Parts: sequence; structure tokens; C-alpha cells
Amino acid sequence: MVEIINKGAYLYKNQAILGYDDNLNTDDITSFLIAKGEISSNLNNILNKDLARKNTISYDILTSHNTSDNPKKLKIKFDALASHDITYVAITQTAKASGLKEFPIPYVLTNCHNSLCAIGGTINEDDHVFGLSAAKKYGGIYVPPHEAVIHQYMREMMSKCGSMILGSDSHTRYGALGTMAIGEGGPELVKQLLSKTYDVDSPEVIAIYLEGKPKLGVGPQDVALAIIGAVFKNGFVKNKIMEFVGPGIANLSADYRIGIDVMTTETTCLSSIWCTDDKIKEFYAIHGRTDAYEKLEPKAVAYYDGLVKVDLSKIEPMIALPFHPSNVFSIAELNKNAKQILSMIEEQEREKIDNPNACFNLTNKIVDGKIKVDQGIIAGCSGGTFENICIASEIINNHSVGNDYFNLSVYPASQPIYLELIRNGAIAKLMSAGAVVKTAFCGPCFGAGDVPSNGALSIRHTTRNFPSREGSKPGLGQISSVALMDAQSIAATAINGGILTPATEISIPEVNVSYHFDSSVYKNRVYNGYKKPEKQSELKYGPNITDWPEMLPLQDKILLKMCSVIMDPVTTTDELIPSGETSSYRSNPLKLAEFALSRKDPNYVQRTKDVQSVENNRQKLLKDDNSADISEIKAVIEKINSDSLDDDLLTNTAKNIQFGSVIFAIKPGDGSAREQAASSQKVLGGLANIAEEYATKRYRSNLVNWGMLPFTIDPSANIKFNVGDYVYVEGIIDAIKNSYEEIDALLISSNTRKGIKLKISNLTDDEKKIVLSGSLINFYGTEI
Repeated sequence: MVEIINKGAYLYKNQAILGYDDNLNTDDITSFLIAKGEISSNLNNILNKDLARKNTISYDILTSHNTSDNPKKLKIKFDALASHDITYVAITQTAKASGLKEFPIPYVLTNCHNSLCAIGGTINEDDHVFGLSAAKKYGGIYVPPHEAVIHQYMREMMSKCGSMILGSDSHTRYGALGTMAIGEGGPELVKQLLSKTYDVDSPEVIAIYLEGKPKLGVGPQDVALAIIGAVFKNGFVKNKIMEFVGPGIANLSADYRIGIDVMTTETTCLSSIWCTDDKIKEFYAIHGRTDAYEKLEPKAVAYYDGLVKVDLSKIEPMIALPFHPSNVFSIAELNKNAKQILSMIEEQEREKIDNPNACFNLTNKIVDGKIKVDQGIIAGCSGGTFENICIASEIINNHSVGNDYFNLSVYPASQPIYLELIRNGAIAKLMSAGAVVKTAFCGPCFGAGDVPSNGALSIRHTTRNFPSREGSKPGLGQISSVALMDAQSIAATAINGGILTPATEISIPEVNVSYHFDSSVYKNRVYNGYKKPEKQSELKYGPNITDWPEMLPLQDKILLKMCSVIMDPVTTTDELIPSGETSSYRSNPLKLAEFALSRKDPNYVQRTKDVQSVENNRQKLLKDDNSADISEIKAVIEKINSDSLDDDLLTNTAKNIQFGSVIFAIKPGDGSAREQAASSQKVLGGLANIAEEYATKRYRSNLVNWGMLPFTIDPSANIKFNVGDYVYVEGIIDAIKNSYEEIDALLISSNTRKGIKLKISNLTDDEKKIVLSGSLINFYGTEI
């Protein structure tokens, strides 16, 4: 089904695997290439790795967007940017504080997260008004609420073969349409708005070789989950480019490819790109953008750093059980071994739920030997595509979703899709069967729409099923569960009374998926001010939109207090700053920070505030306020020094030690690109994270851009941290400036004091300056 080949691979265009590093048959390859007319007599340099690496699609796109002289250290400038309404306010505010005058490239401000305007009074709509005013003032593109989810609009209107797009949402993936897209935290978009670059080491490229044809009843989410299940836990494609090649691509429609591609985010890859063909050419023609198409495929012989072989014909309907898209099983396997598998998931996931009053139970969903679910959702950038909904509607047609506990909601990904589904009758079929059809909205993906009841199990064709992401609050004893599935199997389950059913076990009717894109929907509502900034117009602020608090530069001596220790194998950004109800406060850094780690460590915020209070007192001392209490810092200094110090010397020493909070997590930052996972820590006085490794590049970048030190430790050192421990570092400025591989530090606990080694690797020159400045805002503020 999915085979990982962890060695270099040579491919011929989009057609065949020539061989691997350790078993190249040069005679056969020569004969093959001669037959193809690629060479006349011998291989010459065609199997030279350095040359063959340059024959990938990825190499061409990255090279054409790189502004540096070093091909191993890329400085990328993108063709377009995209944000939604829980990120664009902070991005615009940060860019404005850093000297923004005009959006230099197309910047699309969509409104698909806080669309409901249901939390916090007027503040959601206030953000939307701010977004439109920003588009007018700086020359942006504004997509009003309910018109389209961010990624569908970018697919329909902004993608282009060979181009690159940067988005402040982790699922920024348009590779199936020939666009290399990357999801990052907001500060990386700020850099582009200020005509700076996205700096990254040249990534490895992994071939995703598709062959065969999916069987009836197997949809794009099934293929995506099969790939995620194979590559996530071993990190095979982490921070790499997934380049989709192989003859199987021709057997997939554009929508089908899009459905696989958007889920590549869950592999932790950096980006994705696909070979393009007449089906993608047709996609662009349908959307009135024929000039955006270009045929993309590897050159004659291309070398890849690894390969994932996917036999599409062997993929079965899949399900990702709570609480991660990589918890993958075939639905048939789960149904056959329901008790065993669900018990295993209960056991492994209960350890991650800190509240003993939160009842996490999956085995109670087994009724008369079958798994019965409570809710179905088809929505967002992965599930809400035209073909997914068309096929689901035909499966459901002339059936009933029932009037019991099970319910089904469907969200088309854009108004043009919705309109065409009305015209072709799909919406009528869904509604008459009892499904509820709603407008374009990302709510079910992040906990702000269709939140299940306590104890419920929801099956969803959406992007993620992290703990609490669907809106439950284990800290308050509320917990529900989400499993990811394809729309076809969700529809099959719906007509089977909520009994979990793979679509391969029902009759799949023939479906007409011909599509007409009505451009008038956007022409009549979307504001396009690109290259037409109204510089004299004013930004419109609501009372919840506030500036960032002052962030001080890094000092040479730092004392870090451990305010949270997370021992889960992976920590998601949802656990660092919850989604859902917190999204309304993304424009107010101080209010948002109150939610930091609230579902993972409810006492974290108060601990950091206590640290911040002491640091504020230290700042007062520097201004000759001798009444300020810094006894905590002084007490630690006494433990650091073997010689006793009098109070005056202790005070003077403490004045020169910056005091801040730190968290330890084994592997933090999986999931969302949201910068607030880092900035909320910074607002509360955070100075660093310590980890064994960072789950994604984007989370590490967020730490750096908010002036926080991304420390790592060697797992083999067996260092144990506890809440309340201190970590003291001297000479951190020199260590950063000179790229020290290891930094000496002291770990001070209640009864021990020992030296440890910290690392900060691969900081770029600009990243060093940002950390030393205390934040990206400070760094660019000095350049205004």
C-alpha cells in the first residue's frame, strides 16, 4: 500500500523508477534511456547526483525564487501571501510597527475562522472591518466572511504553476496545482511585506511515487491518511519537500489531488509540489486563468533523497483515531478488531489528559458489536471541495441521516462551489436527506463550529483531530473525540444509521462532477485593491485590537524559571495556545496570553506572571526604585555562587540578570502555524523553550521571531526538569553571535546545582539579530 524507501532514488520524468543508490543497473538504465531517445550511447553524467538533483520540479521553483548566492542557504521571495481573520490583524499591526507603507505583493485577507461573530461581542466583526481597512490602505485583497475558506480562494484565484505562496495557516498547500506553498507563523509574512526574505536551508526532496488507480469508494482523504500513517512518526519527510510523481497521478482528478495535497501538512513536510497535466490545465481553464498553467514534471533523470511508493489500488477506506492524523487504521480492520484497537487508543491517549474527571471513552461506542458514531462533518479546505460533496450527495440521495443522535453537517469550501452544488441539485439531495448545509467556514477544523457533545465521537473529513481541537475542554471535564475519514465513508456511515461503514461496502452511484465556476460571486463581493493603495485612508480599530506590549532586548546573563514541563512525545500548538474560543482574542495579545497552555497546564499563566512580576521589579531597580523586591533572583544567585555575598553585592548582581520564564517539552510545535503559540509565552515574560527537538520549522521560527531562545538538549544527557527549577546562562550574547555549538548553563533545583549543555543550532544572521533585539518588531523598528 505505502512503502518507504530510505535511500536515494533516480526517476525518469513522471514515468518510471530507474533505481536506487545501492542497486543501479547502469546497463538497463542505458538501454531504457536510449529507447526513450534521451541519450545515444552512454550515461555520461546523467547519474551524477549533484546534477540530477537539479532536475526535480522543486529545484527549479526554489531556485527561481531564491535571492541568495548560496544555493544551500535559500532566501526566498514569494509571489503572493494569504492570511485569515485570526492572523491578519497581528501581521498588519506588526508590519505597521516595522515601517510598512504598502503591500508589495498580492496579500489576500480572508475571513473564514471568526466568521460567526458569535464570541466576545463585536470583536470578531471589528477584526473584519480592520481587515478591509487594511486592504484599502495598503493595497490588499479582502475576501468577506462566508465567501471562501482561505485555501479554496487561493486555489481558485491565486495559484499558478511554478509560483510560490506563503500563508499564515499551516495548511497552505497548493502543490497539486503546481504552486509550491508554505504555511508559517505571521512574522514570516511580515518579512515578506517588508520586502525581506524567507530564509531556509535548501531542503531535501522526497519523491511520492503514485501508481495504480483508487478503487471505487476510496477517496482522497483515504490516500492522505495512508501516507501520513506511514511517514509521520518516523519523521521521514519532516521539513522536506514532497514531490508527487508517477503514473498514478493521471488517474486522479484535480479535486482528488487537492484533497491529498492539503493533508501533507500533517506529515510535517515543509511543502509539496506535483507534476501537472491536462487535468490541471482544465482546472485553470474552468477558473478563467489559462495563463496560470504550465506543464511541470522532472527533467529526464531526476535524483531524490528518498522515495515513498504508493500503490493507489491497494488503499482501503481509512480512519485516523483520536488524537492525531497519524493514528491510522483501515476502517475494515477497526470494525473487525474494535474492542482491541479502541482499548489501545484509550490507554495511550488517557495519559495525555491531565484531568482525571474528564471521561475519555471510545469502547462505549461499540453497540451490538458495531461502532456507532454521533456526528459527521464534511468541511473546510480538505472536505469541502466540489467533487467530495457531489459524491457524498449521491450516496445520501433518497436516504435519511435519521432523527436519532447522529447528525451530519456539510460546508462547501467556497460560495462558487456552493452555487454550483445548488445548480446541479446536490444541495437539495443533501438537505432532503436531513443533512445541514452551511456556508464556507473553518470552524469544525479548530473548535468553533459543530462542537460535539461531551463524550461524543465525531467523524470528519477535515484536517486535524488533535486533543480539544474540536472544542471540548478536558480541564473542565468536557471531552469529545474526532476521527478523520473521507467524505464517501462518512456518507456511507450516515445512510447506515451512524454505524461506522467504509464506502467500499456500499454501492457507489455514478456521479457527474462536471464543474462550472461562476466568477461573478467574487467580482460582486471581493475587494481587490492590489497596486491601488489608498495611503491616506485610516485603519479602523475596534476596542479589542491592541498593540504589542514592550519587549526588551536580550541581556547577556539570563535566569530562566521552569514554568511548565510537558513530557508527551509531541506537543501541539493547540496545547500551547488553544484554538476555538481563544480565536476572538488573537487581536489582543494580553487577553490571549491568559489562555496560554490553559488546557495542558492550567497553572502555567500564574507561574509566568509571578516571574514577570519579579522581572518588572528588577526593571524598577534599574530606575533607582529601591523598594522593588527581587529577593527570588537574589536567592538563586546565592545558590549559583559558592562564596557568600553581602546584600548590596547580591542586589547589584541581580540587576544585571534578565529573569524570564521557560517551558520544557520533548517535541513542541506540531500542527498549526499560529505564531501565538510562541508570542503568548513572550507576552507573559517567556525568554526560551527547551526541547529535545522542535516538531516543525514554523514553530521554531515563531520562537525566534518573538525573541525567544529555541534551546535544545541532547536526549542522551538524561536531564530532568521540574516545574520551579532555574536555568542560568552567562554569555548568551556571545554564544549567539559566534554560533556556539554548545552553551554552558547551570540547572538549579531545590537541592541540586549542576552544569548542563544547551544548544541553539543554525540561526541565520538575521535570526541572531532578531533574538538579540528581543523580537522581530524591535529588530525592524531599529531600521525605520
